[in-house]
Amino acid sequence: MSTWRADSELSQLNQAGDQSQWMPLSEPLYEVLRRAEAISELTSGAFDVTIGPVVNLWGFGPQARPEQVPSDQELAEVLAVTGYDKLELREQPPAVRAEQPQYIDLSAIAKGYGVDAVARYLDSEGIKAYLVEIGGEVRVNGRKPGGDAWRLAIEEPTSDARQVNRIVALESSAMATSGDYRNYYESEGRRFSHTIDPVTGRPIKHNLASVTVIAEDCMSADALATGFNVMGFEKAQALATRENIPAYFIIRTENGFETHQTPAFSSYVTQ
Repeated sequence: MSTWRADSELSQLNQAGDQSQWMPLSEPLYEVLRRAEAISELTSGAFDVTIGPVVNLWGFGPQARPEQVPSDQELAEVLAVTGYDKLELREQPPAVRAEQPQYIDLSAIAKGYGVDAVARYLDSEGIKAYLVEIGGEVRVNGRKPGGDAWRLAIEEPTSDARQVNRIVALESSAMATSGDYRNYYESEGRRFSHTIDPVTGRPIKHNLASVTVIAEDCMSADALATGFNVMGFEKAQALATRENIPAYFIIRTENGFETHQTPAFSSYVTQ
């Protein structure tokens, strides 16, 4: 599922010049693309795995960073051929096709899937209590030795220090955070986040600094956190509340940070 490795299944798919015929998928890649499709629909396209060419245009993909930010015309040309609705999936046998060639980027969901894959392996080995973490995405099961729930910190969204904003207690669930405070660059006096809005094709600019989502599986938590981060606080909070999704929002203000949480998130907070 890597776009950074030329020999990965995803890279080979992306390099296919003609994607209009059914192209076979492994079960794992099909599973990830199917979940991505569902979350794209839930978030009205705020989460979109076909945004890869735009991510590359801004310099957050495998290619080198551009010498200058993309022009309006460059963005418009790339956006015109992207869109999650341009991918068509087939369940049996697993396959995908697209009338226009797509470049799929799974960096906002595949890491969560990796966590789930490790968790499934531990389950199959009969291990009842574990914590799996890959790059900040976490899934836990059971309880710690001694019987306490797993306690996980949500970070303060600052790029120059690492400190705790909130602590939550989890048991048999997953958690992921999406923010603009780690992966970004500055050009022409402006700061550009790695999180791209699939609608505008531009890095997000609102004051929502980070979103944390708790879900049954890490793949969903990972993708939902990204989608909510793109949507911005008001729309994301409304959707998460309506769908009873545990979500925690940290908003950047002139006086520091302001936090909000959905009703479903409240039961997880310890401090």
